[in-house]
Amino acid sequence: MRIVIAEDSFLLREGLVRLLELGGMTVAAAVGDADALLEAVDGHDPDLVVVDVRMPPTHTDEGLRAALKLRENGPRPSVLVLSQYVEERHAAQLLRGDTTGFGYLLKDRVADMEEFLATVRRVAQGGTAIDPEVVSQLLSRSDGPLDRLTPREHEVLRLMAEGRSNGGIAEELVVSESAVAKHVAGIFAKFDLPGTPQEHRRVLAVLRFLSGE
Repeated sequence: MRIVIAEDSFLLREGLVRLLELGGMTVAAAVGDADALLEAVDGHDPDLVVVDVRMPPTHTDEGLRAALKLRENGPRPSVLVLSQYVEERHAAQLLRGDTTGFGYLLKDRVADMEEFLATVRRVAQGGTAIDPEVVSQLLSRSDGPLDRLTPREHEVLRLMAEGRSNGGIAEELVVSESAVAKHVAGIFAKFDLPGTPQEHRRVLAVLRFLSGE
């Protein structure tokens, strides 16, 4: 797996390089700004890009705009966005498109090495991973069908949006997979969304609903 990192903080950039290499991955390039990121992607054809939202020269949304540009070209490379804080506007922009091979995490999650590496692998393989804090804020500002969800359905929806499988949700909530399937069916009925046996398509539909699509 080839990865390109774009992070303006030298210490965090080098830390990400070492962490990913310890996880058996190849870091093809590690750069400090959005322009260098786009050049590195063209030159290395990575499987995954890890990019900070705020980068030089203005430290506002250069990384976000680079991520959106990469997503315009299709699902390859996969993109994992890192942010210091929950920024709903940025998250919503990124979630409006195809979320195949997409992740949005707070930088604090990097500290949990095993979980972070698992997220990197999931996103690189075409999965979706959304930080629980981001999901919580999107849920709290949404209305409509969400008001009809039970507390348990809210929990299941949050875990679905994080990219969890039915088995993963069942393990987290200490319930059976059949119980999870019933909650998922209830969520889709209240959202007026068609059911599907494909876990990834379920997650995409929920994320699009949360982002206002």
